[in-house]
Amino acid sequence: MRIEEYEAAVEAILFAMGDSVELSKIAAALEISEDDARRIIDRLSDRYRADSSGLQIIELDGSYQLCTKVSQYEYLIRIAKQPKRRALTDVVLETLSIVAYKQPVTRVEIEKIRGVSCEHAINRLVEYGLIREVGRLDAPGRPILFGTTEEFLRCFGVQSTDDLPSLDADQVEEFKQEAQEEVQLKLNL
Repeated sequence: MRIEEYEAAVEAILFAMGDSVELSKIAAALEISEDDARRIIDRLSDRYRADSSGLQIIELDGSYQLCTKVSQYEYLIRIAKQPKRRALTDVVLETLSIVAYKQPVTRVEIEKIRGVSCEHAINRLVEYGLIREVGRLDAPGRPILFGTTEEFLRCFGVQSTDDLPSLDADQVEEFKQEAQEEVQLKLNL
């Protein structure tokens, strides 16, 4: 391998690992001596020292880590302070609407309504703080009951779940028919 290929490999290793990586592990991955690995890291470090780079390689007790230069922290802080915009997929929104209208509700009840597994959607909603565990059902296995949170109310601009739009029987029937058609379509694929 050429020196540039080794540098690229070290760069990829340090970037992908995120944390510091021991020199011995870098050398073993590249199948070269530790001295050669150190020389490659030093060359790469010299390149990063250029004013035009926002990155640097630091040594931490015989290990190396790729990180941001201190001079760039101001920009990182600006990004970190920006609120994260969470996109709710159709699956997550469907699951959230079931929880909102049927709460308290178990995962099995949600899956029965949707006709498919919804574990991932529930985990996402819990992670986003839109639903939470509100208790346990007094039944075998004591399944978790889910309900909406204050964050849900804030996000959707309602004071309580009583303020959610009510669904008439025709809308409910239409939704059921759409869901059955979707399930049938997936089965035919």
